[in-house]
Amino acid sequence: MEAPAQGLLEAEPLRGRDEDAVASADFSSMLSDEEREELKAELVQLEDEITTLRQVLSAKERHLIEIKQKLGMNLMNEIKQNFSKSWHDMQTTTAYKKTHETLSHAGQKATAAFSNVGTAISKKFGDMRSHSIGNSPTFKSFEERVETTVTSLKVFFRRRSYEEAQED
Repeated sequence: MEAPAQGLLEAEPLRGRDEDAVASADFSSMLSDEEREELKAELVQLEDEITTLRQVLSAKERHLIEIKQKLGMNLMNEIKQNFSKSWHDMQTTTAYKKTHETLSHAGQKATAAFSNVGTAISKKFGDMRSHSIGNSPTFKSFEERVETTVTSLKVFFRRRSYEEAQED
């Protein structure tokens, strides 16, 4: 819907085709020689100011690099700091906290499950030990390996749960 015209001025800003038309229009014939000279002088002044600002910015960037070098700051340190900050920021998000909580809970459940499996296996080995198969060297070797594996898993998951609790 077009805005109503207000005299020669419209309330809406220029759109794509309008901008192209204005950019390609030749207004120089509408300017007096005095206005043209003033605009040329202003153009030269603006270009000089832009050049000066670029030089000042370049000098400030060099000074910044010198200060960082004196402070022992380098690109790798900055990357580490940015990564640490980003990691910290991510850890404080609600999504991360919920995910961490869920995975931590799942880890606790897995620990309990491994513990129950270990207990069941130990009970089975106990039952088998009381029978004749329990006295064979092969069974004893197998039993030791399974018990070592179960113990290692228990230690691993307990340590992991402890470390997660320390992080919280």
